[in-house]
Amino acid sequence: MRTMSEFEAQVLSDLSVLKAQMSGLVGDGHGGQLAELERRMERHEQNWQRAKGFVTAMSVLLAAIEVAMEAWRRH
Repeated sequence: MRTMSEFEAQVLSDLSVLKAQMSGLVGDGHGGQLAELERRMERHEQNWQRAKGFVTAMSVLLAAIEVAMEAWRRH
């Protein structure tokens, strides 16, 4: 059996570091940083949709109040 060259040892060392980093990023089946980022983005999107719905509802309410006030003023 031949011994590893310095280059081969460095490649294996770098691959080991890369494997550890990927495990932290992707996770080991229980979710990693990417899964957490996806969850945060989904929560942000839900909050954004709620805010848009609230603004839409308030716009409709204010428009209805404006129409009612204009009708009351004409009488």
